Formats: sequence, C-alpha cells, structure tokens
Amino acid sequence: MENIEILVRFALVGAGATLVMDLWAAMLRAAFGLPSLDYALVGRWVGHMRRGAFRHRSIADAAPIGCEQGLGWGLHYATGVGFALIFAVWVGGDWLNRPDLPDALIFGGLTVLVPFLVMQPAFGVGLAASRTRAPWRARLRSLNAHLSFGLGLYLAAQMLLRVA
Repeated sequence: MENIEILVRFALVGAGATLVMDLWAAMLRAAFGLPSLDYALVGRWVGHMRRGAFRHRSIADAAPIGCEQGLGWGLHYATGVGFALIFAVWVGGDWLNRPDLPDALIFGGLTVLVPFLVMQPAFGVGLAASRTRAPWRARLRSLNAHLSFGLGLYLAAQMLLRVA
C-alpha cells in the first residue's frame, strides 16, 4: 500500500471508531440512562477560542454560539480521525492488514489523556474531572468511552479488511 492509501484507510478507521464510540454511548444511555458528553459544549468551547477564551469557569454557563451542535459533532469526528492518524504512526501501516485488539485498546485508553488534561480543565471541571461531584465516576465514564474508541479502531479495521 502507498502512504496516501494507508492514511486514507486509517482516516476511515478513525471515523468508524468514532461511530462505535457514539453507538456505545447511545446504548449506555438507552440501557442505563448514563449521560454522555454534549458535543454542543465542544463546539461552544472551540467557538469561544476565536474570541480568546480558552478556559471557562463553566462551559455550560458560557454564552452559546451559532451552530455549536454541528461544530461540536464535526470536531468530535475530526478528532477521531486525527487520533487514528496518530495511531497509524504508532503501529505502522501493516497493522491494517493484521489489526490487533490489544494495541487498539491501549491506544484508546491513552486518548483519555486529552479530555483529562485539556478539555475538562478548559470546561471548568478541573484536571481529570476533579471538580465534579463524583470525580472517579466521571473518570471511569471517560475511560470507558475512550476504550470503546479503541475497540472501534479494531472493529473498523476488521470491517475495512472485509470490504477492501
């Protein structure tokens, strides 16, 4: 495979992994009433960056911006694709020919560092959700979501093997 083909395939795997993450969240919401991140808040956060506001006391209390829902969802999928491209650098293009679940789960687990160290502090809930009412519950939910992304990397690569 050429490098551009490898990148395109990993981008597809990233979009598929993000979809798996979203389906997992929807199943948890339907089965157990567990809430997931409102991606409009991600859009709101990024929308406020153009005004120089990178951190908020509470992102939920920040002024809404136009199209924040669509912006947030678009960024969510772009992040998933970006993570998959980083994963490609880590595991190499040959991983697509023999997807390995442990590598995918380890990487998915590592991606939780982004919300813990960047997003949650910027949203006003502290480092690794330390300012929430139940920090360990929030941390476990985040880890669960990101492990589902890792599982999605593996499943999307398996699917790509069967259709490509």
